[in-house]
Amino acid sequence: MTQKISTLLMTTTALALLGTMVGQAGTPQVRTASPADDARVKRGQYLVGIMGCHDCHTPWVVGPNGPEADMTRKLSGHPSQIALPPAPGPTGPWIGHVAATNTAWAGPWGVSFTANLTPDKDTGLGEWTEEMFLATIRTGRHQGKGRAILPPMPISAYKTATDEDLKDIFRYLQSIPPARNKVPTPIEPEE
Repeated sequence: MTQKISTLLMTTTALALLGTMVGQAGTPQVRTASPADDARVKRGQYLVGIMGCHDCHTPWVVGPNGPEADMTRKLSGHPSQIALPPAPGPTGPWIGHVAATNTAWAGPWGVSFTANLTPDKDTGLGEWTEEMFLATIRTGRHQGKGRAILPPMPISAYKTATDEDLKDIFRYLQSIPPARNKVPTPIEPEE
């Protein structure tokens, strides 16, 4: 009798645990982040906002009040479907030119396109590690060892951020919806 009660209790406990792990639709309910992780993602979102990342990495559109960030393409970089004519060279006191989307810039360095910062594995930061992200900001080079990060990216200002700031920013960038958008490679200046 004691063994039957023990088996019944174990079965009931197992079913109760399974019931808390399965949602109404029968799919497992998995907690993906701790409250501390959630706070770090929120802090990263705050830092992305105050550091002006949307100003260049989110394409602009003309809204009712003029140019504004198109948040349906949040942090997806220069739109791959927009082909630009050759950029005019610096003229007079002007050192550079910018596309209407605010995602392509031309100057003495050539033409640079803002990167896709979403976690898309093929076209964004989806395959990046936290270490790669920190190395990029610290060195001013793609993944810490590749090509130079070009203007207008204020790398000299951002490299003074703390490791914790950059880690929180990376956590936030990894939490947003991925956007498949292959940004063009930079164009070298004409000789």
